[in-house]
Amino acid sequence: MSDRAPGIGGDLPVTSNPSRWNSDVMQRRVARRYASERRFRRIGLFAVALSAGFLAFLLLSMVINGARGFTQTEIKLTVNFPSIAAGVTPAALSAKGGDEALSGLDLEGLAASEATAAYGENGAALLSDGAWLTLRDAIKSDPTLITRKGEMWVPASVEIDAAAKGRGDTANTRLVAQLKTNGQIKTGLNKTFFTSSDSTDPTVVGIWGAFKGTLLTMLVTALLAFPVGTLAALYLEEYAPRNRWTDLIEVSINNLAAVPSIIFGLLGLAVFLNFFHMPRSAPIVGGLTLALMTMPVIVIASRNAIKAVPPSIRDGALAMGASPVQVVFHHVLPLAMPGILTGTIIGMARALGETAPLIMIGMRAFISSPPTSFTEPATVLPVQIFLWSDEVSSGFVEKTSAAIIVLLVFLMTMNATAIYLRNHFERRW
Repeated sequence: MSDRAPGIGGDLPVTSNPSRWNSDVMQRRVARRYASERRFRRIGLFAVALSAGFLAFLLLSMVINGARGFTQTEIKLTVNFPSIAAGVTPAALSAKGGDEALSGLDLEGLAASEATAAYGENGAALLSDGAWLTLRDAIKSDPTLITRKGEMWVPASVEIDAAAKGRGDTANTRLVAQLKTNGQIKTGLNKTFFTSSDSTDPTVVGIWGAFKGTLLTMLVTALLAFPVGTLAALYLEEYAPRNRWTDLIEVSINNLAAVPSIIFGLLGLAVFLNFFHMPRSAPIVGGLTLALMTMPVIVIASRNAIKAVPPSIRDGALAMGASPVQVVFHHVLPLAMPGILTGTIIGMARALGETAPLIMIGMRAFISSPPTSFTEPATVLPVQIFLWSDEVSSGFVEKTSAAIIVLLVFLMTMNATAIYLRNHFERRW
């Protein structure tokens, strides 16, 4: 057989015929394609590695700074409570109105004087501005303390706390080393961070007030946005006639999903506060505002999930004698529930991290005590983080990082719960 192929002007070698796979031209083309594919894979891997690196850097920096926020440095103090408790008895503190009797005690001056007596002229500077709150809480727990001396561990100042954690200047570091040698200082878990609320002193601030406000606000958001958004999607997909009005509603919902969140804050300010005169800074108002913002996302995701249910499911249910309502609620909705819950996760996660709409309705107020109802003034974790990040004191830096970690854990817990429910309701056909 000839190893040449016919060509214009004469026969061409097989290896130079571009239409044959074993030709040199075709082999070079294939090599270029494979090289291009390898380059694309390398670029993709580089992009993934770069994104993972930025994420790891962010999480690592948050964990390093936040880990210090979960610890607290305390100084030992021997307190002579009877020196300021003349005429005050444990029974008076335990009886109704005991808080009034307790407020008459100069606990702040007592803490300063005892620190000066124990650690010298600058002893009071070793203590946190909120050290006297520890004395107050101790007396509340055990009113008999006012009749005797007691050994107390009180929060250290911001400078001493930083030195104990390896971030202080030379003088404070030496002082901390001396106090450690004498057993007069210790660093341990900061329980106050989980049990108290906002404060002007970074050594005694806590997240419980903001965390409880977040729980109440998100509860209102979920109770409103999830059922209303799901039912709206069911109506639009299963019952609404196809006309101009429904087309207008669909376009409006899609546009609302892209509206900046601060616009919903202005809407909540105008409607819920100025028109309905609802309580300012309350979780009920924050939940209503976030529900308006979350609902379009849930409606869009729910409609897509309902649309994904095969028509054969509906036809089979109708053929078996089910009514249209039974078809929707007994067959279509259970099969679409995983997709609906996915949309709800996305919407609620967006609502959990919002600050702008809540600032517009006044939830950036200084809240020193946790809310006890949906109508009391409150703040939420994202706003609390924003407020702490704007503080001048360096002690708030680690508290901000610690609060971010709590917010991320809360978000992952909420998402894990939703994923579990989605898998629980998932059905295959």
